[in-house]
Amino acid sequence: MAFREVNSKMIEATVLPGQRLYSQRGAMLAYKGDVSFTPSVQSGQGGLMSMLGRRVAGEAAPLMTVEGSGTVLFGHGGHHIQIIELTGDTLYVEADRLLAFDGALRQGTMFLGSQGGVMGMVRGQVSGQGLFTTTLQGHGAVAVMAHGGVIEVPIGPGREVHVDPQAYVAHHGDVRNRLSTALGWRDMVGRGSGEAFQLELSGSGAVYVQASEEKL
Repeated sequence: MAFREVNSKMIEATVLPGQRLYSQRGAMLAYKGDVSFTPSVQSGQGGLMSMLGRRVAGEAAPLMTVEGSGTVLFGHGGHHIQIIELTGDTLYVEADRLLAFDGALRQGTMFLGSQGGVMGMVRGQVSGQGLFTTTLQGHGAVAVMAHGGVIEVPIGPGREVHVDPQAYVAHHGDVRNRLSTALGWRDMVGRGSGEAFQLELSGSGAVYVQASEEKL
């Protein structure tokens, strides 16, 4: 399976016999060859619990299973598309930012605030950041969407990165995440942006940040 960037808002995927990929519903723009598109009831390899987890978080992202032999053009809403190649590690990404991914990747969900404890959960609810994040692990390609372009920011020992939760797209590597705030509870009322909240990422890996705080 291979993704090729056509331009910043469109990618081409090669579909091969015996393999499959998953795409967000409504993302197919055009295709050539003998290619089929069917709704994915289990939304990939995460199973029913994975799907329920995203629904609880308000992040249900219906997926289509793409199979056959040919090429498919994908894009969605004019959003910028970033291709990420996984080589055995795990990618954490908001479900609504997934455009398409290799079906060989193992899919699951993780509570983004789990490493921040109960306070992380509360802050996540107040900030509007999705509590559950989709995980994709293995070898393969992932195409994610963002507003206004994406930059990859390295994370290393002594180089933790603080990201506005609404600008966060995805991250990978041996990374610990923690939701925090620099303001008191009274100051936080009505504030959901990075001025009040920060997603602190530390360890070793990288985080993808979009150029706009606008949610998809």
